Amino acid sequence: MFYKQTIRDIDLEGKTVLLRADYNVPLSSGKITDDYRIRQSLPTIEYLLSKNVKLIICSHLGRPDGKVNKELSLAPIAKKLEKLLGKKVEFVDDCIGVKVKKAANALKGKDILLLENLRFYLQEEKNDKNFAKSLSSIAEVFVQDGFGVVHRAHASTEGVTHFLPSVSGLLLEKEVDVITNVMENPQRPLMAIVGGAKIEDKIEIIKRFIKIADFLAVGGALANPFLVAKGVDVKQSLMDKSEVQTAKEVLKEANAESKLRNFVFSVPHDSVVATKIDKTARTRIVDFSSNSFADIINYPGRVPESETKLNAAEKILDIGPFSASFIAGAVQLSATVVWNGTMGVTEIDGLQGPIGPFSHGTQTVIEALVGDLGHKPFSLVGGGDTVGYVEKRKIMDGFDHVSTGGGASLELICGHKLPGVEALMDKI
Repeated sequence: MFYKQTIRDIDLEGKTVLLRADYNVPLSSGKITDDYRIRQSLPTIEYLLSKNVKLIICSHLGRPDGKVNKELSLAPIAKKLEKLLGKKVEFVDDCIGVKVKKAANALKGKDILLLENLRFYLQEEKNDKNFAKSLSSIAEVFVQDGFGVVHRAHASTEGVTHFLPSVSGLLLEKEVDVITNVMENPQRPLMAIVGGAKIEDKIEIIKRFIKIADFLAVGGALANPFLVAKGVDVKQSLMDKSEVQTAKEVLKEANAESKLRNFVFSVPHDSVVATKIDKTARTRIVDFSSNSFADIINYPGRVPESETKLNAAEKILDIGPFSASFIAGAVQLSATVVWNGTMGVTEIDGLQGPIGPFSHGTQTVIEALVGDLGHKPFSLVGGGDTVGYVEKRKIMDGFDHVSTGGGASLELICGHKLPGVEALMDKI
């Protein structure tokens, strides 16, 4: 159960509320290409408006590094909010100062004002006390609903809580509850699928799942050091050589855990390789387990060596069909699945659609998770690249919970406290 006060726990009637949302959405030529995070903020906004509040919303967008950048203005967000709410949303091209106070003072009950990008000021990420005080001076209550930023102690996540009564919005409450429950009291079998670029980015989540999951599969480039640790020459594949020793230690830890209980740690058996990352690239499948395919299809004789090793110029860009099917089969046997990290280079579209030549492993995982193969487990999707991919594919509704926070979901999965949550008022 969520341990902080929420907007349901305090008197908000007629008050001026500062709402921290996470509207860091993808833009192309000034147009929003996916509004998932905006739509997820609507229940909180609608609840606040039902209390006749004067609503002021603040957020960031992109990485302007403390400089005004019109391409990262929140003006398009205001227009999208208007469309989604069917209600006028005022916009002011600053987030502190005289202009903002004037706009805030003009608000009436159920009015909405969106402030300009917080990160146009360096003071935001530095958690500057004066910046936080100025930001909070226009409101009577602070509501934190930007789950994607609560793992950072910024002015709009931690600083403002020193100046205003501060509670959680409905989205933040939901995110923390769902992720915490999955990690602490999951329906079993519990499976984790972890991908991404580097082990060091996911080492904590991997080690935690070794202790609590029943099945853990790794893919993406972070699987490469594990393959090297098992004796595979990955040639030109993306990999930090310093991570091989870490991979060996993780494999040792996973092996020890599997001797204590029924636990499986899965490293790719095969991969899709190519000499370049391009939708027209010629690909082939390399089978690292030598004769696994031969055994399955009763192939007469050994698999040729050319099919078990990478060529000098090749690189691993996706898990192979055997590995994808193995993971999908495990998904079908699981009650709960946490997916964090794609299995290949999903940024490349295909010649005839969004599924590129290095997305087939990820696609097979998706089909298993959303129930296309029969059984549909409870699915929690987190991590920036993973969420970005399912957003691009517009298939978020197929999963039980797609987190709006990349780093924040990872921190929570690892069991860390989140500064932006800890700063809120405790339940009485």
